[in-house]
Amino acid sequence: ITMATTRNVMRAVRVFGFGGPEVLKLQSDVLVPNPEENQVLIKVHACGVNPVETYIRSGSYARKPALPYTPGSDVAGVVESVGERVTAFKKGDRVFTIGTVSGGYADYAVAAANRVFPLSDALDFRQGAAIGIPYFTAYRALFQKGRAKAGESVLVHGASGGVGIATCQIARACGLKVLGTAGTEEGMNIVLRNGCHQAFNHREANYIDKIKEYTGMEGVDIIIEMLSNINLATDLQLLSCAGRVMVVGCRGPIEINPRDTMNKESSIIGVSLFLATEEEMHECATAIRDGIEAGWLKPVVGSEYPLEKVVQAHEDIIHSSGARGKMVLLL
Repeated sequence: ITMATTRNVMRAVRVFGFGGPEVLKLQSDVLVPNPEENQVLIKVHACGVNPVETYIRSGSYARKPALPYTPGSDVAGVVESVGERVTAFKKGDRVFTIGTVSGGYADYAVAAANRVFPLSDALDFRQGAAIGIPYFTAYRALFQKGRAKAGESVLVHGASGGVGIATCQIARACGLKVLGTAGTEEGMNIVLRNGCHQAFNHREANYIDKIKEYTGMEGVDIIIEMLSNINLATDLQLLSCAGRVMVVGCRGPIEINPRDTMNKESSIIGVSLFLATEEEMHECATAIRDGIEAGWLKPVVGSEYPLEKVVQAHEDIIHSSGARGKMVLLL
């Protein structure tokens, strides 16, 4: 094999059939993709691991990619080359993405140029890999779908994970009163350091009573819900009049009493970043860039895994005792 051909292959995680974490296969002979028109090829330094990637891998998600595929959307790295008509980026630029064409669990990834953004020198590649889905989802849930306004209160259920911390930082910067839940003492401390005014331990039997006591008769205006199959019925009890629950995460069905929505004219609103328009994505990107420049948007990186440990990462993101920041793969 000549050097020219060996340079054209890379390591990438491939999925040949839907199933458990064991279907993630690390291969070292995958061809490096070429960027086409309006695409960018990135040398990946870090890639975020998102819960949605485990749902897609299992085959239980509404969107199913054609097999085989490489998971991963949120990468951070350095531009290797650009396709035709790309003028915003050049070789050597530090960037992060919110979506890839070829998959992010790989040494190189191709992304559409409009899904690639400059990475500030204030953030490292691990932090860059923690921006994409978490921060765009948080902004969409709060403002594009939740219509949050300064002075309102927001409860972030599962606040110590990637989306949760992003929500706390954005909400605090935009003038909301921020409450958060986490499952460990360490998680609660992380939440309090990242914009939360008051934290509650959702493993305590009476934590709902504590939230009610803290909010008094008024309740909370918005709940950002990461585990709606567990919490949705209780969320409806915590809302203010005209309050809304934003369903960001769900792992199964739940029974609720619709009368609980009538009592307060409350709303249950689903959030899916995949349905955002180009204009909405641009709005998210602008808000996030402004947050980075202002200095309050600082992704918290939690567990880190080499690409060889991707199976472990997918097991841990679902079964770990409590999130502590964003999970990333390091390349």
